[in-house]
Amino acid sequence: MPTPDTPLLAALHHHVRRHPADSATAEDFIGFLQSHPDVFHRHHPPGHFTGSAWLVSADHQRVLLTHHRKLRRWLQPGGHADGDPDLARVALREAQEESGLSGLRVAPEIFDLDRHLIPARGDEPAHWHYDVRFVVYAGENEDFSVSEESIALAWRPIAQMAQTPGDTPSLQRMAQRWLAGNHISA
Repeated sequence: MPTPDTPLLAALHHHVRRHPADSATAEDFIGFLQSHPDVFHRHHPPGHFTGSAWLVSADHQRVLLTHHRKLRRWLQPGGHADGDPDLARVALREAQEESGLSGLRVAPEIFDLDRHLIPARGDEPAHWHYDVRFVVYAGENEDFSVSEESIALAWRPIAQMAQTPGDTPSLQRMAQRWLAGNHISA
């Protein structure tokens, strides 16, 4: 079981101090973190931790989204921890793999938290993703390449996303948080 000095536990407590409105969600994440030693592995039946990237352009005005092949929705890059408890590193790795961009930098503090149900597919039962999101900064080169996990990638204006809920309300929430300055500066 994770101990009280687990880096993710400390990061979640720090996030709540910065974003008190996220306290109920963070408490769910803390409870899950302390529930079982396999919470960072995708074979854990109830669910697992994932790391995602709010991948912002060099001018901080746009965010890179992926049209996810399996879920058929526009989402931020991200994926399974696969045993890695350093979710900032997971978010950075996933951003690099899914975008093909180099020179990315990740802010070490949590930007957003989102727990969402992944529907059953084939032999895989429905399960929860405890998604911890980090700001990842693009360098000057923003020429992405589409990975096999995506149908498409696109840079989207953050201001526009803040006004339009779309099919993923958490994207609107992150856009609003970004525009309100509730993020880690580069």
